[in-house]
Amino acid sequence: MGEQSSVKFPQEVVDEYAALGVDLHAMFSAGHLGTRMGVQIIEASAERVVGTMPVEGNTQPYGLLHGGASAVLAETLGSVGSMLHGGLTKVAVGVDLNCTHHRGVKSGLVTGVATPVHRGRSTATYEIVITDEQDKRVCSARLTCLLRDAEGLKG
Repeated sequence: MGEQSSVKFPQEVVDEYAALGVDLHAMFSAGHLGTRMGVQIIEASAERVVGTMPVEGNTQPYGLLHGGASAVLAETLGSVGSMLHGGLTKVAVGVDLNCTHHRGVKSGLVTGVATPVHRGRSTATYEIVITDEQDKRVCSARLTCLLRDAEGLKG
């Protein structure tokens, strides 16, 4: 996974993972796809995840931000929130992603903010609002993740 050294995590979460020898910043990066798309995670907690993505390089043939790029940003942010909610004993696996695209964007940076709708023992659902640099809503998304036991998935 890509390096994301500027992510702001709550200190108690950083300490919990560090005590187990886990590099939290590497674990909760944007991943290889997000890194290629320029996704930067700015802030991350189970209550709120914020990230940005450039429009340049992520457009469709008309020169507008590709809807799939918005989906990548939304799923990345919602997954990070779900993983932080699940903690060290769970792994978040996306099972449903819904995106509604409201307006086109031709340049600049878009920002996504993921907030929880539901945080349970076996699922977590996040709403992700993506806005342009004028704070106009570009996309509304909802991601539900299954929280699976981490045992047996590592290695």
